[in-house]
Amino acid sequence: MINNNLEKLLKESVENNTPDYIKQNKIFNYNDDNKFTFKLTKETVEKLNLKNWFEGYKKEAMVSTAGIRGPQNILYPHDTRFPINTIGITLATLAKALVLKEKYPNNNLVKLVGCEVRYNSKTYLDIITRIQASLGIRTLTPVNRETIPIWLASFLAFKLDLVGAEYITSSHGISVKNATKDLNNQGSQFLPDESIEFVNKIEEILNTVDEKGFFEIEFSSSKDSLIDEQAMEKINNGLDLYIEYLKSGVANKKNIQSIQAFNKKIIIDSVGGCAYNTLSKILKCLNIDNKFDWLNKEEDPFFHGIGKDIKKDKEGKEAFYDWSLDVTVIGKDKNNKEYFPVVESLNYKEKLKNYPLDTVVLITDPDHDRLNIVQVVSKELKNEIIATGVDFIELDDERLLCIFSANQSFLMIMDFWNKSLEKDGCSEYFIIKTTASSKSWDEWAKANGIKIINTPVGFKEIAGSIRKIEYQFENKIENIEITDVFNNKVSLGKNPRMIFGGEESGGMIIGAIEPIKSLNNRTALAMREKSATEAIIVASALISSINVPLITHLKKIYDDNNIISRYDVRADIAYYNESEPDINKLKEAKKIGEKQRTKNDLFYLALAIAKLEGKITLDNVKEILSSTFDDLDFSSLKDIIFVGDGTYLDFDDKFIEIRPSGTDAKTKAYAGGSDKQLLNKWANKLGNYNGDLNDTYKKYLSDEYVQNSKEKSFEVYEKYSTKDEDKREFIVPKYEF
Repeated sequence: MINNNLEKLLKESVENNTPDYIKQNKIFNYNDDNKFTFKLTKETVEKLNLKNWFEGYKKEAMVSTAGIRGPQNILYPHDTRFPINTIGITLATLAKALVLKEKYPNNNLVKLVGCEVRYNSKTYLDIITRIQASLGIRTLTPVNRETIPIWLASFLAFKLDLVGAEYITSSHGISVKNATKDLNNQGSQFLPDESIEFVNKIEEILNTVDEKGFFEIEFSSSKDSLIDEQAMEKINNGLDLYIEYLKSGVANKKNIQSIQAFNKKIIIDSVGGCAYNTLSKILKCLNIDNKFDWLNKEEDPFFHGIGKDIKKDKEGKEAFYDWSLDVTVIGKDKNNKEYFPVVESLNYKEKLKNYPLDTVVLITDPDHDRLNIVQVVSKELKNEIIATGVDFIELDDERLLCIFSANQSFLMIMDFWNKSLEKDGCSEYFIIKTTASSKSWDEWAKANGIKIINTPVGFKEIAGSIRKIEYQFENKIENIEITDVFNNKVSLGKNPRMIFGGEESGGMIIGAIEPIKSLNNRTALAMREKSATEAIIVASALISSINVPLITHLKKIYDDNNIISRYDVRADIAYYNESEPDINKLKEAKKIGEKQRTKNDLFYLALAIAKLEGKITLDNVKEILSSTFDDLDFSSLKDIIFVGDGTYLDFDDKFIEIRPSGTDAKTKAYAGGSDKQLLNKWANKLGNYNGDLNDTYKKYLSDEYVQNSKEKSFEVYEKYSTKDEDKREFIVPKYEF
């Protein structure tokens, strides 16, 4: 009932803040199933202020790490005051389709479109399929347009040699957000240079409207033969192909037998998303479904109220608030005490009260690509938990709930997988990680003789590095080399294999034991998108193979590998309330917040760019930072580096990375090292800094240089991104399905 009341409050606030003129004017009838033509006129463009919408969309496309995201009007999706809307989806879809037809003329093009459970996702899916069909592009959709996970869309784009795929999601973001994740023919998320192609095409369309006065956009019938569910039905929505892939890797005989022999239940919490629909079928096919219990398996765009709250606004009135679905988010209560609002909303105190000690819950998100792990343990382990740096909450007088970060969970997973491999015939094993992920991963890799490759944040960056390696692998280069984002040259030999790829935000993949082949014989050393199914199976194998709590197992890994950087923290600084229902207030608050975020970003970024260009020395950087933060000691700073989308400060005993959100008024400050209390101080201090330049700073760098550093950083990123790039050309096959 509480959840129903919260959703009612959300919908009432949306209803009350939507003007009548928007409610009464859909612009075009996106619910009409028949074939029709929408004439986008100059008058409509001006009336809807589409050029302003486009500028925001273009800006986000250039920097987005996970799809072009934004809030939407959940009741009136044609509301163009919001970044995500039916007109925007229409223009973006048309532009992408036109780019594909120009790139691959005189070919039968096939794409896939899928979605999870978010508000209006099925409406957007219908628009995408119908515009593509009207342009002759065959579009595969799941049977009955059921939900599928993002990783399945990615897997099928590669495996079936499609020209691409599109997936409608906003990952673990707040309920009112949505997005389209564009996947290329590899199944990788678009990099900025791929996004700019269709963004430029949108601009061409709007310019045509200016010149001719209109642009006609065709919608096919919803039942057009080019909207193809039958192909997906023949391959069981792709599950048969994916299970075959799993059996060659994490779902090997040894792991499955270990899970089958486990004498406790493992719980999977679907967090209101689409995991159950797909994962339950996979577990059944693997004959391990009876080893799992489920929470929140029903699909719900409000996510069962998880992460939802009532908070007082600046005027003291109670208002709906959404913490998102990130279980690692830390909030502060009315007494200024830290707590885990999303974990608290999962109601585990009640739901886990009858489960025994050491019960593990595997938590996934709406698009089923991320994994978080929590475990019920005895209070007697409290001191060990604190010493190991794992967060926890109290469940009752005798039990605690350990909340493992992805940094901690994934270290256990990569260690388990590494020990289980038979490593014959490979010259080098490697892992790929984002710079913001734990330094303990680097230390573990070094201790185990495994090469490490660091990338900017975002799974598309991990996929990009994989593809660079594959390009050399396919060309039989004797000594494959790749330059990572720290400008380190990593030598991988002739026949490398990836053990693990992952990021601190909960996404991971396991590398293939043998190269994966597409139907048209393309080669991959790993899949292109993070998969919580893969993560859940390997995590379950790990859990079933040890007879101690995960906290004890984690400590042993730290000790066995002499890991110093055992602690990680992340400070999330949001400069406004994303849940504000009044779009005008939301835009204004976001605009002010973006200025704060950018000012913080440029303060550090300019130092990194100036050092790279030789304008200042490391000693100059230390002087500037010491004069700005007089209570912090910068004497052990080894380097300051721009790492693609953030600034990385490397110390002898720790690292700090300050990373601005490219799509929102937020800053994330990551820190890792040997002293958790100290890391918290550094991350919060640097992450919350207002960005003011003092006299010492201005002695070395001008305001103009600081403002121009962002543009220079794009050039640095472009140089990194194109170095060693994958130059394989995609040839559209003759499809036989």
